[in-house]
Amino acid sequence: MKNIVVIGAGIVGLATAWQAQKNFPGVKIIVLEKEPIHALHQTGRNSGVIHSGIYYKPGTKKAHLCRQGYEMILHFARFYDIPFRISGKLIVARSPGEFNRLYKLYENGRKNGLDDLEILDKKAIAKYEPHIKGLKAIRVPQTGVIDFTKVTDTLAEIITLNGGEILYNHQVLALEKPGRPNLITNRGNIKADRVVVCAGLHSDRLFGKKYRIIPFRGEYFKLKPGQAKKINGLVYPVPDPRFPFLGIHITRHINNKVTAGPNAVLAFGREAYRKTAFNLRDTTETFTWPGFWKLALRYGKIGISEMIRSLSKRQFTREVSRWIPGIHPSDLIPHPSGIRAQVVDKSGNLIDDFIIEKEGKITYVVNAPSPAATASLAIAQSIVGTIENTHP
Repeated sequence: MKNIVVIGAGIVGLATAWQAQKNFPGVKIIVLEKEPIHALHQTGRNSGVIHSGIYYKPGTKKAHLCRQGYEMILHFARFYDIPFRISGKLIVARSPGEFNRLYKLYENGRKNGLDDLEILDKKAIAKYEPHIKGLKAIRVPQTGVIDFTKVTDTLAEIITLNGGEILYNHQVLALEKPGRPNLITNRGNIKADRVVVCAGLHSDRLFGKKYRIIPFRGEYFKLKPGQAKKINGLVYPVPDPRFPFLGIHITRHINNKVTAGPNAVLAFGREAYRKTAFNLRDTTETFTWPGFWKLALRYGKIGISEMIRSLSKRQFTREVSRWIPGIHPSDLIPHPSGIRAQVVDKSGNLIDDFIIEKEGKITYVVNAPSPAATASLAIAQSIVGTIENTHP
């Protein structure tokens, strides 16, 4: 094997390239990135939260790789002197109707190896977050924050220092699979012995017709300093199984800015970060996918409420005020949004777990939603472990 080509220079792609260099010394590692810089999309626009693994179903790839990746990302950050903070998280029940789900979540976390979880009453909540309204909460001490862009900066530096290449402005237009894979790019063709596709928002276009990426824009606001000082760490809601996404939460980031969000709305483009942005190809692919309409029928009401909250800052503020009393629209400053690459099958099911599939000499990271950044080094280790160092 002479070379391995990784498509995509987000955190999962660069982690995979880094791991491949370690496993296969002497093999040329090439990363192809369509943008002029790395980590421009999901990696550079995520919440920066180092996830603990409490939410994920025991036995799933998400649960396993998140817990493994958590330890790996902390070790990596310490070794390369990347700032992070393990600030802890509260998952807060605001009504008695949420207590049963809170206790089930606690047991789920224990099954995933989180032995230090605590159930807090109203008085104990106030010790950690005195300005947060809540009746009961789970304290998750393992949760933290980091700048994942700095992690990718470090990965890119290591890869290039060790002889790898990151070819920016190289968009892969097609992938010819028979025999030795041939990557057709806007800058010419590249032959590869092994290929790993980490294309994020565009992963389905290289994988095939089994799944479709439906883009959802996550919209955030930053709290003005007077309100931001009320938040010490991270405050999350109890997940509602009737809804596909987690809902608005409050995060104090590694730079000490505090954000509220995300509001999750259908985006009219896979890179449509502004509300007015529109991409005809992406939108056509969304609306012609049979699974989208089944999804819309299932979650239409919540989708409409998310859209209303997107269009009305007052409605968004009302939701945040359920956490922090006294919040006004003037306390919230627009913050850059992100796009969640949500994989949906033809039956309208939101695919929640990681999907990594191998076909011959090509490995596809089909679905890597949150906590993919936390789990990135573990995902990479898993992928590279399946690559054989044999002649093509």
